[in-house]
Amino acid sequence: MNDLNSHSEGKRIAYYGGTFDPLHCGHLNIAKKLVDLFGLDDFVFIPAFHAPHKPDSRPTSAYHRYAMLCLATENEEKIRVSLLEIESGEKRFSLDTLTQLKTEDPENTIYFVMGADSWQDITTWHEWERVLMLTNHIIVSRPGYQIGFEHVTPSVRERIVDIRGMNSDRIANLIEASGGHHIFITDIVERDVSATLIREDIQDDAVLDRTDDVPVEVAKYIEKYKLYK
Repeated sequence: MNDLNSHSEGKRIAYYGGTFDPLHCGHLNIAKKLVDLFGLDDFVFIPAFHAPHKPDSRPTSAYHRYAMLCLATENEEKIRVSLLEIESGEKRFSLDTLTQLKTEDPENTIYFVMGADSWQDITTWHEWERVLMLTNHIIVSRPGYQIGFEHVTPSVRERIVDIRGMNSDRIANLIEASGGHHIFITDIVERDVSATLIREDIQDDAVLDRTDDVPVEVAKYIEKYKLYK
């Protein structure tokens, strides 16, 4: 693949926010594959203290979720975990987080990662158009979810770059040539794993038996602390 950083200043960093309750192999595969596809210097998971667009949900303790993320990524050189939203101790909008990240490191090229389900619900987010205009975005498709574009405004649709089905060299050239902030649609990860179903399975079974979907370190942590029971 082409060296995507050869003509750019600062770092190329992707941020992936969510509850990660729990982190599963789908999340981890997204991180690993996007590092390669976009030539990222860093991929950063940002576990939410409490997702503002899920007001009725009660996630597991933020520090349990942070610990599971750290265990699963400790041997990944370019993947790390941020306490940015957890340490705020309150519900925090994506707009606030992205504004802070851009202010603190203005020289970096930022990509904000979201799944197909979040993309379809994007118009329910706080000041969603400003969120989409602030940085680059990467939308990761998911089996069973149709990615549509009719729900967003024409000005947003103009910035969409669909790289599904393209080879890595063509994608690299598109990313390098794209000026301004764009919304990239990728199907690089087609594994369908659901945190909701994982939690339900753990509630039903005395022994966690989802190591195909959950990293081993995370599975052991869930068992040790009897999470989701």
